[in-house]
Amino acid sequence: METAERKVIETREDVSFLVRWFYEKIRQDEMLGPIFNEAIHDWEPHLEKLTDFWEGNLFLFVKTKFDGDPKTAHQQLDEALGHTLTMNHFGHWINLWIATLDEYFEGEMAARAKMVARKMASFLFLKIVENRTS
Repeated sequence: METAERKVIETREDVSFLVRWFYEKIRQDEMLGPIFNEAIHDWEPHLEKLTDFWEGNLFLFVKTKFDGDPKTAHQQLDEALGHTLTMNHFGHWINLWIATLDEYFEGEMAARAKMVARKMASFLFLKIVENRTS
């Protein structure tokens, strides 16, 4: 898919494409790359799990069920990093997510993916902070 050709997110394959290109950018990012590359050692199963997550959040009724626990995973990551995750990390993540969406996709599902990402980032950071004080 060329960058000039933007399409609507309609299938799991579209979601997989989005997830894979996005995390390729993340892995090379100066701020987030070291965190993700240290935390994730086997990328292929992780990318499939993230595709399940996003497919479920975008299409709501899908055969694949996401069985992860993002809240606990991010709390544990923050603990492993000495409680150094900040909202800046999440904001940067959102900016890269939106840039990737805008590069390849358009339409209602792309807008939904942006909204879900914003809500998820806020929720996860709130839960990280709560975990620090509990």
